[in-house]
Amino acid sequence: MPRDSTETRARLQGEAERLFAEQGVWRAGVGEIVAAAGQRNASALTYHFGSREGVLDRILAGHEDSIDAHRGELLQELGADPPTHAVLDALVRPMSARLAHVRGRRYLRIVAQLTSRFPAWRDARAGLEHRHLLRALDLLERRPAHLPAVIRRERLVAMMQLMTSSLAERARLIDDSGEVELSSAQFEANLTDMLTGVLEAPATLLT
Repeated sequence: MPRDSTETRARLQGEAERLFAEQGVWRAGVGEIVAAAGQRNASALTYHFGSREGVLDRILAGHEDSIDAHRGELLQELGADPPTHAVLDALVRPMSARLAHVRGRRYLRIVAQLTSRFPAWRDARAGLEHRHLLRALDLLERRPAHLPAVIRRERLVAMMQLMTSSLAERARLIDDSGEVELSSAQFEANLTDMLTGVLEAPATLLT
């Protein structure tokens, strides 16, 4: 790809990432993204990425390869049948690490908007690295073993929603004011404890 085309693609992706995070994935206008990237051709984003979903998937892929690699390293340390809390810690820490820089915070704010994808977590999208995430979610979906599968599935999606929304809110607070009440370590530990509670809470309805 010619250099100027590569640079144009990078500018479009960068502005899409910023506007998706700040305004919303489905609210940010394609024309606004194109203009912010300094492009005069209204079809520039479609030409380079095919669609809004195309640039969204490229944004996600730009973060998720390294996140999943980190996740895999943490899971490898845990052995074949790790405790639920430990598996959740391996999910939280690679995501929480993205809070340290602006593009990572944008990514977290974007992911929290994609809750409609969570129930279909087994259907990994092309071009995205999810191997270790899928392993972790597969382990968690089986727990607690005494609960009906339908309840475990419901809790797993709720856990994903809580994790991503909590990370996105902390990202927003850092972006807006830089002031947060919990330290990074406290935030990670508390979030992992809450997620464990979602999965392991006593159930009053077992049928």
